[in-house]
Amino acid sequence: MDMQHRIELALGALQPEHLSVLDESHMHSRGLQTHFKAVVVSEQFTGLNRVKRHQKVYAALGDLMGEFHALALHTYTPEEWAEIGTAPASPTCAGGGH
Repeated sequence: MDMQHRIELALGALQPEHLSVLDESHMHSRGLQTHFKAVVVSEQFTGLNRVKRHQKVYAALGDLMGEFHALALHTYTPEEWAEIGTAPASPTCAGGGH
């Protein structure tokens, strides 16, 4: 099973209403399956600030966190997602061995 699918399965613990995991490794120089972007929409984020939302994601990923280099996280409540409907684009890699 590839890393993207493993991340998707782990994030299922957050009961997301919307989940998108993209492999963005091609934008970086560190190799395959190293950089990911996750958009997670979950009721579990209601009332939580960004740091606490990210902590919930990290907890759901557990040991997987040590198996890839970077994860760009975009976490929303269903209400926030209904307002914006899309996550910001990822920046291009600035080099520096990322």
